[in-house]
Amino acid sequence: MASGRLDRWVSQTTELSRKEAGILIRRGEIQVNGEVVKKAAAQIPDGAEVFWGDDLLDVAPPIYLMMHKPAGLVCANRDGLYSTVIDLLPPEWSRDVHIVGRLDLDTTGLLLMTDDGDWSHRVSSPRRAVGKVYEVSLADPLVSSAENAFADGIKLDGEEKLTRPAVLQRIDDQHVTVTLFEGRYHQVKRMFAALGNKVETLHRSQIGQLQLDADLKPGAWRELTPDEIELATQSLQVPDAD
Repeated sequence: MASGRLDRWVSQTTELSRKEAGILIRRGEIQVNGEVVKKAAAQIPDGAEVFWGDDLLDVAPPIYLMMHKPAGLVCANRDGLYSTVIDLLPPEWSRDVHIVGRLDLDTTGLLLMTDDGDWSHRVSSPRRAVGKVYEVSLADPLVSSAENAFADGIKLDGEEKLTRPAVLQRIDDQHVTVTLFEGRYHQVKRMFAALGNKVETLHRSQIGQLQLDADLKPGAWRELTPDEIELATQSLQVPDAD
């Protein structure tokens, strides 16, 4: 099944660039529904079959991956200084996927990657309130008012707008879990900094209803199951803003 501009389709379903696909098309090597088409900009309808010689060009199914991010890797496709999480993937996937909700260099835990832009938006859009759960260890004992401060919203350094209501659950005075419903820059660290504390370690354990696979070692990854793909888009309980 195909739709859209022909050179784009050929590029997406092969290892060719758009320019190389256009050359191939103008040579008369591409057929659409049994007819040679030599215009790179030709629009192909839904349901059309596109062939390169005897090979049917069809889109591979979307990629959905879970990774246990280790510390020391950046969440980027390329970086001039550090190795990236994308470097851990095989080349045939690393060139196509993007990261859904980045983690800092020293933050560990659940990381999602995909080539499905719609699904990525469903997971990461603040409007959908798909919460992210973090396990946090702190340098100093937590102040008694911390839970209320997180629920009410905190003014971060350099920003005027309060954070959205978040859930802080105290394990002990220096270990907590935090559930966020937005993703500002270094948000967890900056929220605790606003309370006069410092985050020592930060680990994301859950996105939506999807939890990090306990069997995945740091640096390991696997494909999501169909059920897990849906779990990642399911909202956690949004705290009352009042």
